[in-house]
Amino acid sequence: MPFNVGPFELIIILLIVIAVFGAGRIAGVGRALGTSVREFREEARNEEDEEGEGDGEDEAKSTDGETTATADAEMPPAKKEGPTN
Repeated sequence: MPFNVGPFELIIILLIVIAVFGAGRIAGVGRALGTSVREFREEARNEEDEEGEGDGEDEAKSTDGETTATADAEMPPAKKEGPTN
């Protein structure tokens, strides 16, 4: 650890935090933090999915190994639909 904090020091810090804020409030903060992290991960996963949708659609391999543009690449892009949730 960067500050050389051992388990005994962590227990002391935890006891001080509980004494200052109370156990109920710490539980609420932990719950809110967990919810925020979960939402962030879901949004990050959705962004990765959206970025990966267009890969490989613009070009296709021909039989001799060269890449050629497909007919879909000449058409204007379709409107993206929002999430179905």
